Amino acid sequence: MKQAIIFDMDGTLFQTHRILGPALDVAFTRLRQAGKWHDATPLDTYEAIMGVPLPQVWATLLPNHPEADRKQMDDWFQQALIERIQAGQGALYPEAVTVLQTLHAAGHDLYVASNGLSAYLAAIVEQFALDRYLTGVYSIEDVDSLNKSELVRMIRTKHGLQSGVVVGDRQSDFTAAKENGWPAIGCRFDFAQEAELATAEYIVDDLMAITQLV
Repeated sequence: MKQAIIFDMDGTLFQTHRILGPALDVAFTRLRQAGKWHDATPLDTYEAIMGVPLPQVWATLLPNHPEADRKQMDDWFQQALIERIQAGQGALYPEAVTVLQTLHAAGHDLYVASNGLSAYLAAIVEQFALDRYLTGVYSIEDVDSLNKSELVRMIRTKHGLQSGVVVGDRQSDFTAAKENGWPAIGCRFDFAQEAELATAEYIVDDLMAITQLV
């Protein structure tokens, strides 16, 4: 049966861990050079909260910094991420393209709903020519609430979607599925946490398994 399949991007289709550390270090190095940071780059803290909107990321990593500093870090970080994607340093998960191609050929409508920003998502889509398979790519910037459940609801409403599934690796994906009345497929990949995966209806260890579930 034809379904809508809404994928998360980071840690689900795209191996964000390949560029996350280097890009984050670029941003914190610049903050150090400005005399506003004196510790190690807090990569472990970021990885633990991966999947939350960027304003929450900076509020967590820089709780005592003013909003202007957080916005500047956001700009530096996004620029560093995009530069690495365009330089070919990022990668999709194994068989991601095959899975998208297979699902698209079967008539399913494929979307991305991500807490990443639009320019970052566009860089990934362009680098790997994912627009061949995707009906729409949506950023958390597309909803004022910065809430992934609202983002999925917006996609459903905009495209008149009646049935589908949300594929992701973190709690925001599984909550978005539940609050929209759809099942969730949890990907046990780099940033996934077992307690969060337990809230998904299905769990996969590789993307090809998704083709057997939809």
